[in-house]
Amino acid sequence: MKGPLLRIFLVVACLAAALVPAASGAPERPRVLAFVFENDVNPVTADYARGQIERANDQGYDAVVILLDTPGGLSEAMRDIYKKELSSRIPVIVYVAPEGARAASAGVWIGQAADILAMAPQTNLGSSTPISSGGGNIPSDLKRKVINDAAKSLRGLAEEHGRNGDWAERAVRKASNLTAREALEMNVIDAVAPNLPALLEQLEGTKTTPKGHELHLSGAEIDRVEMSLWKKILDTLIDPELIVLFLSLGTLGIVVELWNPGLIFPGTVGAISLILGLFGLQVLPISAAGLLLMVLAFAFFGAEAFIPSHGALTLAGACCFVIGSLLLFDPAGESYEISLTVVLAIAGTMAALMALIATKIVQVRRLTPVTGQEEMVGQFAVVRKTLDPRGQVFVHGELWQAQSDGEPIPAGSQVRIESVDDLTLKVAPVT
Repeated sequence: MKGPLLRIFLVVACLAAALVPAASGAPERPRVLAFVFENDVNPVTADYARGQIERANDQGYDAVVILLDTPGGLSEAMRDIYKKELSSRIPVIVYVAPEGARAASAGVWIGQAADILAMAPQTNLGSSTPISSGGGNIPSDLKRKVINDAAKSLRGLAEEHGRNGDWAERAVRKASNLTAREALEMNVIDAVAPNLPALLEQLEGTKTTPKGHELHLSGAEIDRVEMSLWKKILDTLIDPELIVLFLSLGTLGIVVELWNPGLIFPGTVGAISLILGLFGLQVLPISAAGLLLMVLAFAFFGAEAFIPSHGALTLAGACCFVIGSLLLFDPAGESYEISLTVVLAIAGTMAALMALIATKIVQVRRLTPVTGQEEMVGQFAVVRKTLDPRGQVFVHGELWQAQSDGEPIPAGSQVRIESVDDLTLKVAPVT
């Protein structure tokens, strides 16, 4: 009996031993984290990109892909992103997609810093010449320094990754721009593919420069990530035109609340708007001159109700507001240009509202008081306790101490209130 059982046990053990190596030797499917970057380059989107690259490194992904479509943005935020790419322990692939996407200005640096730079058909990249925040040229002396620095920075990234350094320099100096096919022919990019799975298939076995990663990503499991709702809200809040609008609403609300304490709503809305505007100023690089002009503009608007300037302070405030708004942000790229039309519209609306509010407040202050002790002057009262010369009168449903200056006035007589001295009414008889 023991013989057959022993033979069965040995057969099962042999089968298990044969299956375990086979199972352990089966290759695992590679994992790729692909995150969508469809926005301008700013501190919020840079934080999003850095976070996803860190996540891919920490969670054991085989590669991270940036699905890039950007018009450019802030140089400091751009540096934060490509520094994170360069320090990544796993391959970083920048894929300009979908069709119709672009990698302009700062997007070119992000692409050239990647281990692999690829594009979808009907996309383009380039136009990396630095410009001012208003979309114009930088003054000549500063321009030479900025452009020389940018050109060598981009050339170094391209050549270090085995790509065309000459074109990278032309992209900065001449704002050169290429289609996907042109970029591939000129060795500006590494591949052109219609979609991400096809790109990963095409890159199978490729060895990257300079890190030397050998890519085996064919058939990889792709985890696609988009920016969270909270990040999208923060990204929206740092729009320069919204920042100017929030600052305007905040100042208007606070000023109205100070003029008329107790209204609550203007002060609440103003405080919230001001906080949102200050958040944007904290995130984006600002000009001290522009900020001071904005503060001066709000001071002029606030003083209009207290100083009879016949509109001169409002006009001065509107002028300071327009100039300050246009100077508020330091050179930050075309994505952060403030429209002159929007600024003029906000300034005109602010000036009109301030003038209207100031006019109404002055009118109210000139009206005869209708509440409190002052409104009792000129009113009629009935004597309840003979005035000789002091007594009591009845007025507005209340008993008041009263005093007359002439002959005693008997109870039941009608008197007129001449003045109010503390809580005593000075009265005179009605003839």
